[in-house]
Amino acid sequence: MRPKIAIFGDSITEESFCQGGWGASLAHHFSRSVDIVLRGYGGYNTRWALKVIDRVFPPGVDWVPIAVTVFFGANDACLSDRCAGFQHVPQDEYKQNLRSIVSILKRRWPETKVILITPPPIDEEARLRFPFIENPEGQPERTNEAAGVYAKACMDVASECRLSCIDLWTKMQQIPDWKKACLDDGLHLTEMGNRIVFEELITKLKENGLRLETMPVDLPLIGEIDPSNPLKSFEKI
Repeated sequence: MRPKIAIFGDSITEESFCQGGWGASLAHHFSRSVDIVLRGYGGYNTRWALKVIDRVFPPGVDWVPIAVTVFFGANDACLSDRCAGFQHVPQDEYKQNLRSIVSILKRRWPETKVILITPPPIDEEARLRFPFIENPEGQPERTNEAAGVYAKACMDVASECRLSCIDLWTKMQQIPDWKKACLDDGLHLTEMGNRIVFEELITKLKENGLRLETMPVDLPLIGEIDPSNPLKSFEKI
């Protein structure tokens, strides 16, 4: 069985297998070596993720991922007094929920590499143009300032748990005209935004000793098959 990398998160993970998505790029990158297991749940926060984690990754499952990404925070950071307040999770609880998710994963799979990803930055004007529910107040349900607070909280948990972390909130804001270049609707990612996640994740995987060059290839490559006796290449499989 091929090794597996599980990607666990909210809609930014759920949509990552769309054209140009970071999950699809990851699957293409490891296409003959690693399977990518998508576990993305649009709208979810860490409170809900913690509630369903045993269903997402059932105890006793017959595979062990070599890595898991945990990509929550964009919904936790919704403002409690705005139209998406039902998704809000207080910062302290967010941090504790992340710790609990990490603890469950590491207790179940001690050798698995867990990589945290911060929420992305927010374009507040675009959020007003693309509301996902009725917004009678006419105020953005998220702010970039709040997203930054939760990004720092995510990095703090990663440091505390000695895990790798992708600081997406900071990285994307280093891109010229990042609001249009990286964000589709002020929250979800454009092709460039997805590319940033993919490239940063490949870097973190390499730092954790997981690189394509050292992964065994599944079944013989076409160049390894003897044209004069093709079936011979499959005798030792």
